[in-house]
Amino acid sequence: MNNKKELERAELHKTIWKIADELRGSVDGWDFKQYILGLLFYRFISENLINYLNVEEHNAGNSDFDYSKLSDKEAEFGRKETLEEKGFYILPSELFCNVRKNAKNDKDLNITLSTIFDNIENSAKGTKSENDMKGLFADLDVNSPKLGNTVEERNLKLVKMLNAIGDLKLGDYKDNTIDTFGDAYEFLMTMYASNAGKSGGEFFTPQEVGELLARITLIGKTEINKVYDPACGSGSLLLKFAKVLGKENVKQGFYGQEINLTTYNLARINMFLHDINYNNFNIERGDTLIHPAHWDDEPFDAIVSNPPYSIKWAGKSNPILINDPRFAPAGILAPESKADLAFTMHMLSWLSAKGTAAIVEFPGVLYRGGAEQKIRKYMIDNNFVDTVIQLPSDLFFGTSIATCIIVLKKNKTDNNILFIDASNEFVRNTNKNKLSDENINNIIELITNRETVENKSKVVPYEEIKDNDYNISVNSYLKTIDVGPIIDIKELNAKIKEIVAKQQQTRIELDKIIAELEGDYNE
Repeated sequence: MNNKKELERAELHKTIWKIADELRGSVDGWDFKQYILGLLFYRFISENLINYLNVEEHNAGNSDFDYSKLSDKEAEFGRKETLEEKGFYILPSELFCNVRKNAKNDKDLNITLSTIFDNIENSAKGTKSENDMKGLFADLDVNSPKLGNTVEERNLKLVKMLNAIGDLKLGDYKDNTIDTFGDAYEFLMTMYASNAGKSGGEFFTPQEVGELLARITLIGKTEINKVYDPACGSGSLLLKFAKVLGKENVKQGFYGQEINLTTYNLARINMFLHDINYNNFNIERGDTLIHPAHWDDEPFDAIVSNPPYSIKWAGKSNPILINDPRFAPAGILAPESKADLAFTMHMLSWLSAKGTAAIVEFPGVLYRGGAEQKIRKYMIDNNFVDTVIQLPSDLFFGTSIATCIIVLKKNKTDNNILFIDASNEFVRNTNKNKLSDENINNIIELITNRETVENKSKVVPYEEIKDNDYNISVNSYLKTIDVGPIIDIKELNAKIKEIVAKQQQTRIELDKIIAELEGDYNE
């Protein structure tokens, strides 16, 4: 990407965040994200529809056609065909640009918007896209007292938001390298997540970690059947495949499941904003471990996930689960207090014979005993564990812990495991560590070469891992090297001496001033 484009992008990001921050006023940023992201989505699907219909008509020879200028009555003629193709329909009077034009003079703006959002969702009722559109505007409450105490105050705020979102130069940035609406959405998600602490970490994985996971599963591949994330959050990991591989090379689309309602809505909005059509994604809501939604869609060529760390689940308290085909092969369930390896077994079960899964794991799952050790034994004895990567600390929102990545495969050609110490592969970015492009490339190169490199990677045979009680923590096989700054003791002592001398001089001068002040006071 050229520098001019990067500068434009950085400028756009700065503007977006400034607007989002200024508009929210007294509303907590975490709650306010629904309004900014919701209106961004409303603008996107309006412009997306206008563009789609205008191109169709222009190609048919009707060069003056502009969907946004039609009457609602004229527009009704194209509803059925458009719904089939796009999965939603918006009448001209209800398009973002037309509502924005009249917003300032609309005393019932809150009712207008509420009705429009209902109409957009209802347009898909009874069609194939109904589930993809249902509830997408549920979190955008235009009548919330958070926006103001009176209807007038709320409407004033809504006008400001419509104008601010409408003024963003998103259309000018659309080219092959930047999917601007999607890019703006991802940027906002990152900012909200980093400001929300722990709760932000639960729904959003840093983009560069997502890129690493996607690239791991795509080594040696130019296309895949479909990609899956059983704890998909806002869908950012899935969408990395559209960026890394190109969405046309994910042949059957993007699949995910999410338990949290708000986050589930954000994931579906994220798909639309990245121009993934309704028939190319399938995001479902529910508890993946107890009620998995995609039995009919597995197996998957690529699985990526950053599931919640060490959460509670039903485990052996639910007698049905031990016979579940996902968990039964290990002969034991993950502990009730730690669901990590339940997610891992679920993903292993749904991985295709030629596929790769890359899963972010809490480090304890690599070495803890009991049921977790027995599950590791099953995976290692059956030669499913391909690579274990130690990541740097402080990469994720809401936690500074150093996590790991387990790479699973069902088509390994040897029974060794590759261990990689990537704990020093990071750059410090403001208050968080970050994986740079170079860091990601270094890790991918180590995986691809699959060789022992001093202090970086080690290929360990099955027998050695078995003899080590199936412990697969990276530091059991690779001693992590501290590459902190080298300190010159002489230089440090000289600096300390200098500071002490300055402090002494300051004390003398202060004593003089105090003595003078006391002298004046006594006189």
